[in-house]
Amino acid sequence: MIKTSDTNSIKLFLENIHLPQPNSHKGQNGRVLIIGGSTLFHSASIWAAEITSHFVDMVHYCSTWENEEIFVSLKRKIRNGIVVSRKDLLSYIEEDDAILIGPGMVRGKISNFPALPAGRQFPISNFKDILRIKDEAMYTYYLTKYLLEEYPHKKFVLDAGALQMMKPEWLVKLKTKAIVTPHQGEFKRLFGLSVDRCSVDEKEKIVKEQAKKYNCVILLKAVRDYISDGEKTVVVDGGNAGLTKGGTGDILAGLTVSFFAKNPALDSCAMASYILKRSADEIFLKKGYWYNIKDIIDHVPIVTKQILIKK
Repeated sequence: MIKTSDTNSIKLFLENIHLPQPNSHKGQNGRVLIIGGSTLFHSASIWAAEITSHFVDMVHYCSTWENEEIFVSLKRKIRNGIVVSRKDLLSYIEEDDAILIGPGMVRGKISNFPALPAGRQFPISNFKDILRIKDEAMYTYYLTKYLLEEYPHKKFVLDAGALQMMKPEWLVKLKTKAIVTPHQGEFKRLFGLSVDRCSVDEKEKIVKEQAKKYNCVILLKAVRDYISDGEKTVVVDGGNAGLTKGGTGDILAGLTVSFFAKNPALDSCAMASYILKRSADEIFLKKGYWYNIKDIIDHVPIVTKQILIKK
């Protein structure tokens, strides 16, 4: 159990966390690719990119053209970000250390995808076929599936829309365990199990079993966060009701992929969860529950310095 009220409880995870070295060069402290956003949801992927820009050397961002325009307009704040065209996406998959897929991406029912003439299947034989998909939910489904199948060695963090469209079986064959970051509703949708009314011990057991079964690392977002790689399990306690606001999950996903770029998966999840919850605790002392995403983004680097520079 890690508690934000007990600073000693996070120390175990600080020992091997990568810190920028004085003689390091650009790129050595992490490159992250963020794939997210849609014509419906604009802010989610941009929030994830903004928090990530505080932690890694380079953020590559791929979204709809509307979101790319917004991202470019934020260059004064997100100085280490570059917009990536969808057609060039695969070269950045190869280049970057970790990839976040899903914030702000559209979900939908597979059965509602546009019907095709009898005897035909949707053409998904290569990446160019996926780029031609107009339905955004279908794009989320097939892009996520394609990337996991074609790049099983890469570090993936799967969040929001990607989680809600994917199948857990896609995770099993990955050579590098992916991190999935569901809230309780997404957990039920992905794994078919409800944990809403489970005790702490029951949640720990279920999360650990599903992580082992599907060869992944699960960060279950709840009042307490439950993290497991199928072998070890960590519970992070802290935070407050201000974290129920939309966007906090995007910040958590951005933090997680930032640490994952240069650190082990379980450690990355524990650090991300702890830093977000402790940031919320400290902001609460000044603003109560009435803080917003900007307050969190501004405060996260302060909390990170408090716990990492002392180590």
